[in-house]
Amino acid sequence: MKSTAIALAIVFASAPLVLAPVAFAADQTVLVGGAAMYPSKTIVANAVNSADHTTLVAAVKAAGLVDALSGKGPFTVFAPTNAAFTALPPGTVDTLLKPENKAALTQVLTYHVVPGDYTSAKLRGAIRAGHGMATLKTLEGGTLTFVMNGPDNIAVKDEKGDVADIAVYDVMQSNGVIFSIDKVLLPAG
Repeated sequence: MKSTAIALAIVFASAPLVLAPVAFAADQTVLVGGAAMYPSKTIVANAVNSADHTTLVAAVKAAGLVDALSGKGPFTVFAPTNAAFTALPPGTVDTLLKPENKAALTQVLTYHVVPGDYTSAKLRGAIRAGHGMATLKTLEGGTLTFVMNGPDNIAVKDEKGDVADIAVYDVMQSNGVIFSIDKVLLPAG
């Protein structure tokens, strides 16, 4: 939802009544998981409020990535929903969250993060320029492939060939942008 608040301030002085416009900067928010995502907040500060991303937040904390994703960025995060994590084979999430598997968890999570701020407009432009597909390098070092899936939807393909659809686009953050996706992406290794 986009909103802009503008108010008029009445300034009293010894001179006649003067009306002066005062603009209040209002965040342009998007609802994700029932919570407003504020562009003035970081990726982590917003994600912790989304009821649809509690598993992702727990994983980011377990991997020790909170500070990194709260940093300056910019980052583009393809954030799997709780349902996406639930769709993994039974026991996968519990196994990844164990302290002894921190390196594997970090690899999976950083595979969902691309350096830079790629909005849907930029992704669509890159797909057009790439004659139907575009690739981006992740923080993990792998590659994500982007293609159009219908006239408006962008699909994200991982190195194993699995495809995630973007459910929520362009959730702007102070340090990047988030896309909510319906599958967990996995690197080749």
